[in-house]
Amino acid sequence: MDWTADSNKALKLSLVRAPEDKAILSDEEAYEFHPSFTYPIFGEEEKIYGYRDLVIDLRFSSGSLAQYLSVSSSERLPSTTTVDDVEGTLYKFIPADYYRKEEEFLARVEKDALSFKPLGEKIHSYKRKNASGGKGKAKALVSSDDLDEESDGVVTFEVYHATFATPGFREYHRRMQLFILLYIEAGSYIEEDDENWEFVVLYEKRRRRDASRTPTYHFVGYSSLYPFYCFPERVRMRLSQFVILPPYQRSGHGSSLYNSIYQYILNEPRISELTLEDPAEAFEDLRDLCDLRMLLAHAEFMGEALGEPGAAHIIKGKGKLGPPTEKGWIEKWRRDLKIAGRQYQRLIEMLILKHVEPSDTKAMRAYRLQVKERLYKFNYQILTEMTREERLEKLEETFQNVKEGYQAILSAI
Repeated sequence: MDWTADSNKALKLSLVRAPEDKAILSDEEAYEFHPSFTYPIFGEEEKIYGYRDLVIDLRFSSGSLAQYLSVSSSERLPSTTTVDDVEGTLYKFIPADYYRKEEEFLARVEKDALSFKPLGEKIHSYKRKNASGGKGKAKALVSSDDLDEESDGVVTFEVYHATFATPGFREYHRRMQLFILLYIEAGSYIEEDDENWEFVVLYEKRRRRDASRTPTYHFVGYSSLYPFYCFPERVRMRLSQFVILPPYQRSGHGSSLYNSIYQYILNEPRISELTLEDPAEAFEDLRDLCDLRMLLAHAEFMGEALGEPGAAHIIKGKGKLGPPTEKGWIEKWRRDLKIAGRQYQRLIEMLILKHVEPSDTKAMRAYRLQVKERLYKFNYQILTEMTREERLEKLEETFQNVKEGYQAILSAI
């Protein structure tokens, strides 16, 4: 008989709404899901020993994130040192005020549905419409600023900026930080006693169908940011953690949250640029797409880059993209756009690849040399340990891989 459970499968997460709020959901909107990782909690093997048919039911009030925990199984081995203490283990990672009685938790959900409001300052919002217009199969989401949020089927999403100085946010952060462990590989809790942390939180705002069209708020995801001193009197803002919960993934909300953060950075005089901390490959792709779309939509920048507004290719002798790209121009725009150096260079390389004439052998050679120059500087220490032949071969191999990656990103634009 197998007494070992997979902790990823045993842990069932859910975002719980009040009955009146559940009634307006479409058939495809489901808010029960499982974690991607549980090794920070239950160990590297992600196994729990001592139970059969183990279910760890961890529920969150969809807005306030108040928690309910229930651990059940069809059989359990007699208590010994080898039987894992599931609740005792989870207790170390969640606030101590979680509910153990279901009826008390559901009463809290009802109360919070009307009383909970997002914490901090609203910095952005956008609207979506379920293609079904309400109950039924929601096959698509239509996004438009022209939508009326008072209409059935229209959902508003709001983005808020907060810090630990925001009243009530420290306690709120203790409830939401568990998602970092469950969905970011190698994710960890931040130091709560460091007051410099800043947060950007995304909420869904849904209106009830009552006479007053009562708004209710539901947690979607968040990002944590940390400022570092930048001479002489500004800061570089590092994006440290970023998570969108599974029910909201693959719907463009990650891009919307990232774009909201970027616009916040752009509008803050105290911030010199946005940087990232060891991004996962999927998030790096998201950032590339968002940044690239932003540049392509920037009429003044693209007009100078290509040589004239609306040009399809780089105009020789006029387009600042070159190649080679004019360095003074590139640095001026980098500072204005507050993009970190390496990321900005990569974006410029993507733009050149998109707009250069492939048949122009001279331009393609200049492009190859520009990319290789960056790669050489970035990998200088490793490359200088190689022979000249090995170095040239490695640079060419890396260039081809980089170019292939750029083409994949460009094909998604």
